[in-house]
Amino acid sequence: MNAFRGATGTGHARLATVCALSACLGASCATTEAASAVRSAMRMADGNQWTTENLNVESEGSYCFGDAAPNCDRYGRLYTWDAAVRVCRTLGSSWRLPTESEWRTLAERHGGLFGGTGGGNASLVAGGGAGFDAMRGGNRTAAGLYERLEAHGFYWTASETRPSQAWFYNFGRASDRPNRHEDGEKQMAVSVRCIST
Repeated sequence: MNAFRGATGTGHARLATVCALSACLGASCATTEAASAVRSAMRMADGNQWTTENLNVESEGSYCFGDAAPNCDRYGRLYTWDAAVRVCRTLGSSWRLPTESEWRTLAERHGGLFGGTGGGNASLVAGGGAGFDAMRGGNRTAAGLYERLEAHGFYWTASETRPSQAWFYNFGRASDRPNRHEDGEKQMAVSVRCIST
């Protein structure tokens, strides 16, 4: 479990405080944030180890929703696809961005996908029983507009469909199952979870 989780606040908020108090700058704070992400990881029903908080490691190509630091503390950062691939590697040599197939397997183990059969993914969203805690942190468009906070949680996969697009998963408020999309513009910024197999 995350050493920063406790009775009050979120792990992200306490981590930001620890970073500020220790006056860490740039790479040293990113290293602390990466270490926290690994501590929060757990082995899920698909047999893989996943980070269980939206990644909040500062990196080129990452943003706080609305350019507001408190949103990073609550929802994690939003990453372009290239930044997502890079930032998962900062967690350690075994960590990487999960593939579309790995996301699909995780969803199937927890109720299935949108349009399918099964009991839904309520256990994967924040407060659900699986401990995965998917957040609806919205997105940043390629044009720099912020959208859909609290309505959708979008997550990158490592699986490209075209040179400028990749698969992503969507935990929308209107459905109890995640939806998957093959047309994610790599310049948009969305949430990230990392995997270690």
